[in-house]
Amino acid sequence: MSTNSHPVTGATRAPFDWLDEQAGLRADAGLVRTLRPRAADAGGLLDLASNDYLGLTRHPEIIEGAVAAARRWGGGATGSRLVTGSTELHAELERELAGFCGFEAALVFSSGYTANLAAVTALAPHGSLIVSDAGNHASLIDGCRLARAATQVVPHSDPGAVRKTLDAHDGPAVMVSDSVFSVDGDAAPLTELADVCREFGAGLIVDDAHGLGVLGDGGRGAPHAAGLAGAADTVVTLTLSKSFGSQGGAVLGPAKVIDHLVNAARTFIFDTGLAPAAAGAALAALRLLRREPERAARARQVAAELHRRLTAEGLSAVRPDAAVVSVRAPAPESAVRWAAECRAAGLAVGCFRPPSVPDGISRLRLTARADLTGEQIADAVRVISRTAPR
Repeated sequence: MSTNSHPVTGATRAPFDWLDEQAGLRADAGLVRTLRPRAADAGGLLDLASNDYLGLTRHPEIIEGAVAAARRWGGGATGSRLVTGSTELHAELERELAGFCGFEAALVFSSGYTANLAAVTALAPHGSLIVSDAGNHASLIDGCRLARAATQVVPHSDPGAVRKTLDAHDGPAVMVSDSVFSVDGDAAPLTELADVCREFGAGLIVDDAHGLGVLGDGGRGAPHAAGLAGAADTVVTLTLSKSFGSQGGAVLGPAKVIDHLVNAARTFIFDTGLAPAAAGAALAALRLLRREPERAARARQVAAELHRRLTAEGLSAVRPDAAVVSVRAPAPESAVRWAAECRAAGLAVGCFRPPSVPDGISRLRLTARADLTGEQIADAVRVISRTAPR
């Protein structure tokens, strides 16, 4: 049996000993992540930590959509979409998603992460340029890393920087941006970005994970609100795990783009298709939102009310453009402690800190759900204010 010996000392080392050092560094920096399985009944916690923007995850119609799909199609997709993993249910979901958001075609993936990897890698071949916003989600960043194109990261929400970068490039290019950034909940200037891209003949890829169901007419998303729905030069990615209370992702755009992804996107070709239960739940959520478009406006209203009350308490909260409300904390350690004290008081909140946040600022992240009552909003603000670091 071979051993792993140091070339000079001859000392034998286990192959993963370096993990101990990494674990120690994380512990010293206060950045250790742990899994916290939640109970089915949430233990009486008021949830402002999830991405269940419309409060649909436990809605009876969404649950029934999942159950009915599982009964008809089984527990899994059984294979990749190009082999056995495409069902009539997947095709139905794709048609209705495209129609709802105003695009020619759609393609459903097993997650929003794989949808982003597919769109970026397949639409940015060797010799092209990707212009990426500095605040983009990790899935877009990983897509840029995997693509064969060169990537230029530009300052956050800065159309002027995009123009300067595209002006210096000779050849095909795409600009990649979240529509609503997941940390602070601020919206990208999509109209201005689209204008700049068109000036230089570049494509625009927009991740609308946090816009779908919240922004646009009846929740049709940020690109729809910006007048980009159906545009020949715009591709939109989204997730079914936030406003739609399910699982999975999708890419929307011109039919020729979707056809290209079917033939070239590795995370589509080689990944098992979305489970039927998730597709059924997402389709049920989409149909419910069509009937109850006021849910989108209610999510925005709750976010605005949270922001108003928190700032009135003297806390530093970022004005929300959608359903995410970010509250600044003095340091990573105080953010972790603050979130823990909120939880002990019956309130679940998100806690974002380095390295998850590129600006190095730690914060609590609150989800403004459409089903929150006025009393729940008041209770949440009271707990956050009472436990705030002094």
